[in-house]
Amino acid sequence: MSATRLSELPIAIAPSLSRTRLAGPPPQGAAPWHRRHRRVGLTVLPALLSLALGLWGIRREGSIWRDEVVTYDMAHRSLGELRDTVANVDLVHAVYYLLLHGLFRVFDQVDPLLVMRLPSVAATVAATAGATLLGRRLGGLRTGLLTGVLFALVPQVQRFAQEGRSYALVTACVVWATYLLIHAVRSRSAWTWAGYAALTLAAALLHEFAVLAVVAHAWVVPREARRRWAVAVLTACAGVAPLTLLSMGQSAQVSWIGVDVGGLAWFVSAGTVSVLCARWLLRHTAGPETEAARETAADSGSASVFGPGPGSRFGPGLDHDGVRLLVRTALPLAVLPSLILLLASILHPLFVDRYVLYSIAGQALLAGAALDRGLRGRPLRGPALLAAALAILMIPTYSWELRAPDSRRDDATAIAHAVQRLEAPGDSVLYTPSRRRVWSLTSPGTFAGLRDIALDKAPARSGWLYGTEVSAATLRARMLQERRIIVLRDPEGQPLDDTAEEQVKQNVLSRSFEECRTLRPQGARVSLYARPGQC
Repeated sequence: MSATRLSELPIAIAPSLSRTRLAGPPPQGAAPWHRRHRRVGLTVLPALLSLALGLWGIRREGSIWRDEVVTYDMAHRSLGELRDTVANVDLVHAVYYLLLHGLFRVFDQVDPLLVMRLPSVAATVAATAGATLLGRRLGGLRTGLLTGVLFALVPQVQRFAQEGRSYALVTACVVWATYLLIHAVRSRSAWTWAGYAALTLAAALLHEFAVLAVVAHAWVVPREARRRWAVAVLTACAGVAPLTLLSMGQSAQVSWIGVDVGGLAWFVSAGTVSVLCARWLLRHTAGPETEAARETAADSGSASVFGPGPGSRFGPGLDHDGVRLLVRTALPLAVLPSLILLLASILHPLFVDRYVLYSIAGQALLAGAALDRGLRGRPLRGPALLAAALAILMIPTYSWELRAPDSRRDDATAIAHAVQRLEAPGDSVLYTPSRRRVWSLTSPGTFAGLRDIALDKAPARSGWLYGTEVSAATLRARMLQERRIIVLRDPEGQPLDDTAEEQVKQNVLSRSFEECRTLRPQGARVSLYARPGQC
């Protein structure tokens, strides 16, 4: 039988043959569509989890704590007032304040808590997506999924996803800069190196301690890529240098930093777990190359660990080079930035865990990779599942507490309500120490009827965060003219400022007034003082 052309076949038969040919086996290396959709879904899942956690209870019942109050106030100052203020204090956050200033100009009629916090939610979602893709690129699909989920569930990540501060944005920039660094070394693309430099610069402009991530990145770069990396880093450092030099004159701004017990405990525990995960991964992953070849590659800084493809996969086909790259990427990021701050704290306390929030991405990557590897090994599958289940069960309780109004150090909204309960026409208000004037900045209506007897210049006009106060002598005279004073101060046990003005406040109150009533909202004492017999 002679061959028949497709055009000569009956109409009913030709389409069926066409479909048969088109439905043949896919090209080599191409995954079926359902597998591709599954991979996309598993990659997106952690970001969706992060979004849900970020939106859950984002308003915290209208509560706002002192750091967010500063953000709100600075974002609502005019550009001239903002410039004058950061010239004196808080220059390290100037770029973030400018960003929020623009957002409030556009969305001034929207709930201010949402305007402040939604950028942090979006940044955390972006950071989670970046951590997921980084884990997928270095360890495979399951490692990426576990890395993203663990990162999204970490309590510190959840906390700063809902705060009007810059730390979530810094974390997103650092995570994506790390991802681009791996891609740039592999692709040698000038545009990718430029993107890495831009994200590094953006992170440092948002908070200067983001440059510590560069130290962690140095461990990843092979010898043949060091020149390009150095150019990118020097470009970013040159861009942030003016801000750094100017902010060094405001070193008194970090004088409040003491021993961050909670942050230190997290660093020790998470750092220890990260090191153990790294050691376990390296010991339990075999590669086809000899031990001598591994040592030679390690000594030479060879780029072979980057490989030509998207990274090794855990399981039967895992090679030792892929695990080395994952550990070299994650472990320095997980440990070094915090360790540098701790070492610097020998000279002056600088360690605060939120300054290096991005380190959690490295910790999550190591934990996700170890969990993935453990789940594939029969002897460790049970303990790994049990540990993961216990951790996940403990997180909802803490997550619920994070969204409560009393979850932060103080609550300016609750303090304003306490003032409303005590105030009467003709009352005055006194803040001790003076920086507690910050509690009034988001509720000007509540404090409008109270005379601020210590105030010299209002915060926005003074060029300082909390305004300036009159001299000790003037303050004494003003206090002695008052009949009732509402005093806003720290909880019991907090140290008092050793200034003449603060001493006058305490002396006059104790000698010429009596304490009538005290309310204790979260993080404060609101007391009504009156002349003896006039409570």
